[in-house]
Amino acid sequence: MRTQLLLTFTTKQKLGSTVIKIQNNQDVLYDKIFVLSVDDEDEVLACTYNVEEDRNIPHVENTISVHRKKDSNTLYTINALNQLIRKINNGILDTSYVINWDNYRNSLMLVGPHDPRILETRIYDVIKLK
Repeated sequence: MRTQLLLTFTTKQKLGSTVIKIQNNQDVLYDKIFVLSVDDEDEVLACTYNVEEDRNIPHVENTISVHRKKDSNTLYTINALNQLIRKINNGILDTSYVINWDNYRNSLMLVGPHDPRILETRIYDVIKLK
């Protein structure tokens, strides 16, 4: 079974209703949602959870697909990773370029206007669904 890691942005105030929306629209694997605080944004939370990979995943508002580098606990989108490679490789996108993931430990990497936005994260809560 192939899985897909999804990340749903929410606020502290809307966390409960966001978890309900995720439960109602997704078949969350492992029955856990990891809630991360995003250091640059006081009220913003990021809920991460795994689903079975499927082209017809129901959409939950403010949700993106992300990848995770386990050793450094880095979450990233492919487009942000491409931006990072261009930034540190003199503007050249080389998909074989080796990233030093320790430089991005416990962070979320998103597409920025010119360079990737790299936001520090930390565990806010782990929600067990069953």
